[in-house]
Amino acid sequence: MSASTSHDLFSASWLALREGLDGRSRSHRLTGLATEWLKARPAPHGIVDLGSGSGSNLCFLASRLPGPQRWRLVDHDAGLLSHARRRGGRLRDRAGAPVALTTRCRGLSPIDGALLAEADLVVASALFDLMPRAWVESLVAACAARGQALLLTLSVDGDWAFLDRQGVRVEDHEDIAVRTLFQAHQCRDKGLGPALGGEAPAVLASTLAGAGFRVESDASPWHLAAGDATQQPLAEALVTGWHDAALEQAPLEATRLGAWRDRRLAAICAGELGVTVGHRDLFARPAAGRG
Repeated sequence: MSASTSHDLFSASWLALREGLDGRSRSHRLTGLATEWLKARPAPHGIVDLGSGSGSNLCFLASRLPGPQRWRLVDHDAGLLSHARRRGGRLRDRAGAPVALTTRCRGLSPIDGALLAEADLVVASALFDLMPRAWVESLVAACAARGQALLLTLSVDGDWAFLDRQGVRVEDHEDIAVRTLFQAHQCRDKGLGPALGGEAPAVLASTLAGAGFRVESDASPWHLAAGDATQQPLAEALVTGWHDAALEQAPLEATRLGAWRDRRLAAICAGELGVTVGHRDLFARPAAGRG
């Protein structure tokens, strides 16, 4: 989750605000690789979505993947899962057939048989910056043992910056200071241990490769152009989230951080600045002969 502080990481309003940009930013090449993986597997195709939220991953992938599809959405928030079920009832696979959908309201730990059962493909979006290294290692080991592929999208890499009207990166010493505080905040314990934060893409790639997976990775950055009124609410939410995280990290810097926030919000409102946020997508298929 790129911008929010701990109390609103999973809010429906934040998830709705980012969903369209997520869809435009993700790697279609890696989605194609996941499609080819499923085509080579016996149908129906089992897909488990970890930390599914309100179902944005399901909504993006269902029509792009071959069927028949049997989805299982896993999230700790019953309200978000209810919303995902309503959305999922209208979805169709590439051939136009309805997708089968079940939900499980539970945490993502432990990584047990019930979490990953009957899945050909494990998917997750905007999740891994929140998780600790030990959890990632357990997930990779479990998927390797089951011969499951993984499509893991929109993992933040810790980088963000402002863009001028020409799309050129803009930053000053205050931006760098706030980003440094934000990156430290990302690595706080989110409930399972110290989170990976911006290290998530690199840790995922190295852990999967070490377990024998063939790993493909593409950059999937957000670009919110200066002066784009449709993206202004998200840009403002990002700046506010960065400020709030930095303030939690350095509460004695409230005056300085507040001035930074107000200055950058004013520039976004005036159409002078846009925002870029670094993400990476990853597809990993198990070694030949597994699964």
